[in-house]
Amino acid sequence: MTLPRNLVLVRHGESEGNAAKRRSEGGDHSAFTPEFLLRHTSDFRLTERGRSQAERAGTWMRENDLTSFDRYMASAYVRAMETAGILALPGADWMLDPYLTERNWGDIDNLPEDERNEKFGEALRRRDSSPFFWRPPNGESFLDLCLRVDRVLDTLHRECSDKDVVLVCHGEVMRAFQVRLERLSQEEFKRQVLSDEYWDRIHNCQITHYTRLDPTSGRVSPHADWVRIIRPTETPAQISRWRAIVRSRYSNEELLGMVEHSPAMLS
Repeated sequence: MTLPRNLVLVRHGESEGNAAKRRSEGGDHSAFTPEFLLRHTSDFRLTERGRSQAERAGTWMRENDLTSFDRYMASAYVRAMETAGILALPGADWMLDPYLTERNWGDIDNLPEDERNEKFGEALRRRDSSPFFWRPPNGESFLDLCLRVDRVLDTLHRECSDKDVVLVCHGEVMRAFQVRLERLSQEEFKRQVLSDEYWDRIHNCQITHYTRLDPTSGRVSPHADWVRIIRPTETPAQISRWRAIVRSRYSNEELLGMVEHSPAMLS
């Protein structure tokens, strides 16, 4: 069994939760009304901007012949379902998968920034030291999320070998696919999730395209060995070059060198 020929991941457009958080980071906490605070993250709709982003992503996909898939899958969260519908991919026949839903941030989810920092500042500071294994209070660690993504990959191995698949999901879910498909080291994962660099972030309606087809020769690899990133909501659309994936392996000496990044505290 092998992975799909092409695996295309699309992040949902800007959601009500995204917009409220960005305003709150700027000091405006007014979106967090009592009604808003009671709403579960799964029910957030797209904003007007988010719907426009999804329309632009769908237009780019149709204009660039990225529309014909053997399987169409989406997260069961409302914002992903709405994005999938707005993409308007011709002949789409969507399946919803709860394993594609966004990471559970537990008690930290859906809070204004001032309250988040006041109640959970110490927990959030601990995240920076080991973001892969850190778990939000009553939430999921990134490792937990990767285990869910592995279930999706197992299904794709079993049912979609040599087919083309599109998944509409969430930013951290897409990062989990990156970790599992590219075998990111913990150091590289930490660098990317704490980075503000443009190409390290996963933007709303970003498209990440993995393929087993060599973009130069057309030969078929047993693995998803190439990836490109498309940001269709930029003007003009930003498209990275195809990148060959190099999966890390380590010698004994390299492992011991990595260990030195964690200073010994007891003899």
